[in-house]
Amino acid sequence: MKLKSKVIFKAILLCSILLVPCVSSAQERKIQNRPFLDDRVWHYGFLVGLHAQDLKIENNGLPYITENGGLEYWYADVPEYIPGFSVGILGELKATDWLALRMVPTMHFGDRKLVFIERGSNARVEQYLKSTLLSVPFDLKISPLRFNNYRPYVVTGLAYDVNLTLSKGGEFLLKRGDTMFEIGFGFDLYYQYFKLIPELKFCFGLDDVHERTRKDLKDLSMLKYSNAVDRAISRMITFSLYFE
Repeated sequence: MKLKSKVIFKAILLCSILLVPCVSSAQERKIQNRPFLDDRVWHYGFLVGLHAQDLKIENNGLPYITENGGLEYWYADVPEYIPGFSVGILGELKATDWLALRMVPTMHFGDRKLVFIERGSNARVEQYLKSTLLSVPFDLKISPLRFNNYRPYVVTGLAYDVNLTLSKGGEFLLKRGDTMFEIGFGFDLYYQYFKLIPELKFCFGLDDVHERTRKDLKDLSMLKYSNAVDRAISRMITFSLYFE
């Protein structure tokens, strides 16, 4: 958990550092770059960014009966974040001066490290869940009026994710689809030739992504790992740079 907290803290710190020059100049009026950009009804752009995928694991504590009649108690956890890469396109529809609707189809290339530990012997099994997520978020962007060459905003919405590369045959298997609630913040930075938009967003899964039907397993003894987990909920933190 300490590693995860450090990642979140660094992401928030990075956004804060980028915002400092904007806040420091907020008291004086400056010439606006691209002053009529926000008058457009449709906005298009692309994004690149970093992300970290997580799983909130709920273990059931049920024992596994071995061949010699012994009992094993396994539990799972995701101990750390592994950075991944994101790329996508932005489509934004202006509703009012304060509100906009966004659709941001994005590909997330990432990994999750899942660790199984046996309570009695401290035996340890690690599994890397590689994933290529196709995410299609539909978000509501809420912004105050622009001041000088920056404009902060908050964003919230829902996204549907499809995992294109499932890690079959391992100790744990994820379902292919998931629905996530998203909330985040960012700010528009207006430059002479383009608009840069740093954004930090937190995503919380709404579905149980634990796949209990394990037709992919040839060794049925590996079911002891999957059967030890009651629920698994996806979570993700993303830091994106939009270019418009």
